[in-house]
Amino acid sequence: MEKNLRKAAGSLLVVGLGGMELTGLERAWLRLVRPAGVVLFKRNISDPEQTRALVDEATGLSAKHSARFVDVEGGTVNRFRDALTPMPSAQAVARADAKLGPRRGSKSGGTLAREHGQLIGRAVKAFGFNTTLAPVVDLALPVSAEVMGTRAPAADPAGVVAFTRDFLAGLAAEGVAGCGKHFPGLGSASGDTHFVTPEIRRTFKEIWDEDLVPYRELHKQMPMIMTNHAAYPETKSRNVPASASPFWNSTVLRKQIGYRGLILTDDLEMGGILKFMPIEEAAVTVVRAGSDLLEICHSVELILRTFEALIAEAEKSTAFNKLLLRRATEVERKRAQLFKGIPKALTTKQFETLGERVNRFREKVTNLSESDSVTPRATAPAEHV
Repeated sequence: MEKNLRKAAGSLLVVGLGGMELTGLERAWLRLVRPAGVVLFKRNISDPEQTRALVDEATGLSAKHSARFVDVEGGTVNRFRDALTPMPSAQAVARADAKLGPRRGSKSGGTLAREHGQLIGRAVKAFGFNTTLAPVVDLALPVSAEVMGTRAPAADPAGVVAFTRDFLAGLAAEGVAGCGKHFPGLGSASGDTHFVTPEIRRTFKEIWDEDLVPYRELHKQMPMIMTNHAAYPETKSRNVPASASPFWNSTVLRKQIGYRGLILTDDLEMGGILKFMPIEEAAVTVVRAGSDLLEICHSVELILRTFEALIAEAEKSTAFNKLLLRRATEVERKRAQLFKGIPKALTTKQFETLGERVNRFREKVTNLSESDSVTPRATAPAEHV
């Protein structure tokens, strides 16, 4: 039974790694935890060959059908910015599409948003990943502009839906999974969840009619949805971070919206949740709330504490024991459907051609949108790691 619990606990974790090669310590704890997958950052990525070797070895020590996550949104959040070439932001692409008019963005007759998704999908596969943690579907509102920058595509729900629908179609055409984020919406957050638990004082009706429109309309196209660590005190979740709230995960996302894909927490190392509760409590709480995958991006200590906390709770609570085993079975089934095979490597010539295509695309988008930013800002940690 203990072996089953350890397998179940590990299979809900998505973990970060320290550098560009596995250390002996990392190999040891990966064998112990057998996580659902890995998430890599700029610190882990030099070139496609090195990155593939790292991802292959790490996932070889992980659970079957491992997730291979990377953050490539375009703009300031792009882990391939130095290893490939900068990619335009979602906001710039959405603005360029608006200038071109419907269905006139690319040579194929599709939108620039679809081409954006296809190029990001092709880049993600080139480095050996099967998922990009994009698109951001938050509303680009003035109150969150300092934190979000150009990551959110538009200020109105219709604009976000238009971009997101085509972007996800572009990813799907390349066989890459996308992840809508940050549910239920950070467009009205003035604080950064890396440091604090922002209080978003919008009513549920306001959130349902605006922030949740992309999820309501496109949830069947989203293989994964990431929950955030903000609080919504004017709703039934009160001051609890959304990632730890049964109201947002189970009631709204699963029951009212009808979502059937994977629910992924934002990084559990963030201040938005760790200032609210310790990692051990957070791990158990988010699973009870309805999360499928728990993301821990940096600290080995916190990865192991989370792993042990899930096992300890399952050993003392029959209800949590059943929940953990059931959730692990469900997640394994969904991973097997979603992560089939390992993306093929590109030749040197194909990789160079991809870089040239991205450069031409970025130039076109920048000219049409008149401005864009691809350089991370000191105020936004998500844009640096």
